[in-house]
Amino acid sequence: MNLKQNHFELFGLPENFALDVAALDWVYREVQSRVHPDKFAHAGDAERRLSMQMATQANEAYRTLKEPLARARYLLALHGVDIQSETITAMPAEFLVQQMEWREAVEEAAGQSDVLDRLAGRLKNEMQQLTTEIGRELNAADYARAAEAVRKLMFLDRLREEIGDALERLDA
Repeated sequence: MNLKQNHFELFGLPENFALDVAALDWVYREVQSRVHPDKFAHAGDAERRLSMQMATQANEAYRTLKEPLARARYLLALHGVDIQSETITAMPAEFLVQQMEWREAVEEAAGQSDVLDRLAGRLKNEMQQLTTEIGRELNAADYARAAEAVRKLMFLDRLREEIGDALERLDA
């Protein structure tokens, strides 16, 4: 294991958005079994420090590659594309209208877990469609369109969190 490897190289996986999550899980456990700090408890300070760094890198790589949104952002970064989520806030008008409608629906559904559950299901479908679009754009090396789709998915992910929070409040 090399601390300068990118996440895909670390796990011996191709640099693709499409990813076999079961293979990622397996290779992550393999890497962790080799570098886990517990295996170096009786080693020297330098070896223990290196083990900790490698285990930390493996954990970060695993978290990044496991989640489609984080994986897309990482792939874009590998190709030198900054999604500029803080500076590019302009989105297509149709998308913004849809966001407003989603947020109004969530507000109106406050206190109604069945309605929130249905909204969460619809949102999950929307997010899956966007994830498919991101994969298509990344495969076509259309990084500008992939970055726009990632920014949209980030909006939807925040909305998913809001729905989850609203459901948790009902359960409390």
